[in-house]
Amino acid sequence: MPYVNIKITREGVTPEQKAELIKGTTDLLVKVLNKNPATTVVVINEVDMEDWGIGGLPVEEYRKTLTSS
Repeated sequence: MPYVNIKITREGVTPEQKAELIKGTTDLLVKVLNKNPATTVVVINEVDMEDWGIGGLPVEEYRKTLTSS
């Protein structure tokens, strides 16, 4: 039984987008690993921006470094 945990920043992802992530992830596991979709679990966790960091910086600060380059 595959278990996939997708973590994304909380930025207004719609229920439709989440459903697409769940379906796409499940379909990929079926295609690549021949897993049974009925026993494939996909969980999406939304993380507050202040709880997410990249490269030693909070994600919002990190993104600013990308736009100023």
